[in-house]
Amino acid sequence: MTEAAKRMMREIVFQYIKKKYKISPEFPWRGDDVDAVFRHSDNRKWFALVMQVQGDKIGLPEEELVDIINLKMDDMIFRDMIMQEEGILPAYHMNKQHWITVWLNGRVPESRVFDLIDMSYLATASAKKKVQARPAKEWIIPANPRYYDIAGAFEQTDEISWKQGKGIKKGDTVFMYVGAPISAILYKCKVTETDIPFQYSDRKLTMTALMKIRLQKRYPADKFTFERLKEEFGIYAVRGPRGIPHSLSAALKR
Repeated sequence: MTEAAKRMMREIVFQYIKKKYKISPEFPWRGDDVDAVFRHSDNRKWFALVMQVQGDKIGLPEEELVDIINLKMDDMIFRDMIMQEEGILPAYHMNKQHWITVWLNGRVPESRVFDLIDMSYLATASAKKKVQARPAKEWIIPANPRYYDIAGAFEQTDEISWKQGKGIKKGDTVFMYVGAPISAILYKCKVTETDIPFQYSDRKLTMTALMKIRLQKRYPADKFTFERLKEEFGIYAVRGPRGIPHSLSAALKR
């Protein structure tokens, strides 16, 4: 990417937020017309901070000024995973547990920057707006073949009922990780219905609601193994519903 294109990325981000969310930048610091804040119109919370900083302060070898954007992530596990991607790191001059810094110098693809802006917008939105605004999300969810024969179930029908995970909603995609002895992602499913009342409890499992998931794709058992998930994508356990890194999402779609 050329220097001119790098400088344009800042304006592209501004135009994206204005077009999608109808929000213009604010410049809250007197005498500073560079560092810009974007905030919700209702609860006034920030969801993006665009700044110029010296490159060497954010891990770049050069000292000249570069544009960055600080964004909030409310999923701590997902935050840790995406910081393995080039150009994404703990937030500069903000709470590093909840915010990230994304380089706007061309090293992070434009589409990825937009995705992260959308996540930050949702993470800082009011409860009402979160319900209305959250885009479809991708999850990995575990299945224990010792307790439920998911392979047999999908031989009988393309749609099954499953324990509803916290945060999952209709329209989301779930990738079913089948535990030992298989230990691999085997299925891609679409969530077709949620919040189906269901009460069950024993020493190992409690369920208060079910969701319906429809099978969309099968994967060979040797393709997305636990070892590959760990070594290539930084996933060391699948004990409950969790988000997935961009790199794994792309691999699963190929």
